[in-house]
Amino acid sequence: MSEFENKVVVITGAGGGLGKAHALEFARRGAKVVVNDLGGSGDGVGSSDMADQVVAEITAAGGIAIANKASVSSEAGAQSIIDDAVSAFGTVDIVVNNAGILRDKTFRKMPLEDWRLLLDVHLTGSAYVTHAAWPILMDKRWGRVVLTSSTSGIYGNFGQANYGAAKMGMVGLMNVLALEGASKNVRVNTLAPAAATRLINTIPGRDEDLDNPDPMRHPKLVTPAVLLMCSEDAPNGKIIQAGNGRFSTAAVFNNDDLEFGPDVTYEDLVAQKDRLLDMSMAQEGWTLMRKRREAGEG
Repeated sequence: MSEFENKVVVITGAGGGLGKAHALEFARRGAKVVVNDLGGSGDGVGSSDMADQVVAEITAAGGIAIANKASVSSEAGAQSIIDDAVSAFGTVDIVVNNAGILRDKTFRKMPLEDWRLLLDVHLTGSAYVTHAAWPILMDKRWGRVVLTSSTSGIYGNFGQANYGAAKMGMVGLMNVLALEGASKNVRVNTLAPAAATRLINTIPGRDEDLDNPDPMRHPKLVTPAVLLMCSEDAPNGKIIQAGNGRFSTAAVFNNDDLEFGPDVTYEDLVAQKDRLLDMSMAQEGWTLMRKRREAGEG
């Protein structure tokens, strides 16, 4: 029997692309899936029955799924996603926050409405959905949450200040929730995917054939990482990059502190600038923070 048999899995933005690939695979492995999708275009405009179509595909294959078409950027909409899961299946076990849109422009030319909307959908929407499910997961002492980040946030990408800020915000949210959920076996991780999806084609100059995608760019090649982050032996507080048949872990690193006395000056720091910026002996930030906390320093 699959470890996902009868798990109740909520996946936002599951009407196409990555979310659909995740939904189909969870259902194939016996999970009960809530397929959420507003059905809008890549820039968040309009609506359609994309969620219904994915549910039909799952049920035709013998799986179990229901559709929800609410917007994650609405607190009430996000709550309805979790409410529908509980109404249909009695609980929630796994939340995969995948919903997203793109509105790319250089920061100078970006309308602030595009800034607000991206933050609302990606970061606030993920917080709304996770917050609605969080008490259920904590009370049952088992839960898995996946947040979806991007290399655009982790490393930066020209013309994506709004998207990058939202996606790096996922890492900050994960860092805290991974700590808060650890004692109750609620594990929170972040995915940084790469695949051919309709969002990619909203980027100027990109025109991927989504009907006949490059096999190595297919969204289903990302899904194994999501299953790993939702498994019984899932990691906690990790950023996993997945796409094109490749998988890796990203992390924040710190070098050792430069220690000065209470009279430190700008000139003192400038004199040690090379050591300050030298990352050759850096360690993963979690390791250093743990040491500092154990020493009562943070």
